[in-house]
Amino acid sequence: MRIALVAHHESETNLRLVEAAPLGVQAEIVRPSRIRGWLGPGDAALARIDVLRSLDGMETGSWEVGLIENEGIRVLNPLSALMATHDKLQTARLLEAAGLPHPRTIHFEGTGDVGTIELPVVLKPRFGSWGSDVMLCTTRRQLTEALAVISERPWFRTHGVLMQELIPPLGHDLRIVISAGQVVGAVRRQAAEGEWRTNVALGAERQHADPPRAAIELALAAAAAVGADLVGVDLLPIVGDGWAVIELNGAVEFNDEYSLGADVFAATMKSLVDAIRSRPQTAIASLA
Repeated sequence: MRIALVAHHESETNLRLVEAAPLGVQAEIVRPSRIRGWLGPGDAALARIDVLRSLDGMETGSWEVGLIENEGIRVLNPLSALMATHDKLQTARLLEAAGLPHPRTIHFEGTGDVGTIELPVVLKPRFGSWGSDVMLCTTRRQLTEALAVISERPWFRTHGVLMQELIPPLGHDLRIVISAGQVVGAVRRQAAEGEWRTNVALGAERQHADPPRAAIELALAAAAAVGADLVGVDLLPIVGDGWAVIELNGAVEFNDEYSLGADVFAATMKSLVDAIRSRPQTAIASLA
């Protein structure tokens, strides 16, 4: 069996996943433009297309992933799952439909009265990552000034902005990595001093985590709600008790710090290969 990690980058995570392929499986990072013709009957793909650094959409490759799906190739993290995890508006709608705890979300496209928006509120790009352009507004003045700033962003002109209810920050969150319906890794992310966001790109520190059962069950339900095979689920603790899903990442990056006792990359690849082998392959459409 051959597995193509469909991605634009040879990141540490992608390289380690390829190296961890079990015996009898050939894994390789393949750019989307090269994927057609690289896979045949019995092979599979893992789509690892990320959001653009410009935050105005996904990286190129959606068309190619859709094509190989239509040709009958087994695809993990199919196009529907990538869109459901990278498009935060779609994420919010799917989590709400599944009855899972998630901040109330409003899509604001630049028109309409924001005077009735309940504060505090968090502004987020619809396609975002790394904590970029995420702003906390606790007053009307902050909200007005923040909207004036982001109104100049190309991503805002394309997709508008999401306004989300603030889950009172406790200075840390929990990221759980789900692979084929199994928990394979997790870390606690401690925010940098003076920072309310828990993104490592903003200075947060990764710490060992032993996820409680309630968090595990919520992460598994969130991954199932968006149909993702390999996904990072970010959970925020709720004051008092419980958790809320804050984001999902369909191109989640992780390292050895995520280990729950076993090699996190070997555990991930084993679960994915087992999932591929358990799924029937559809007939490949004729291209003649």
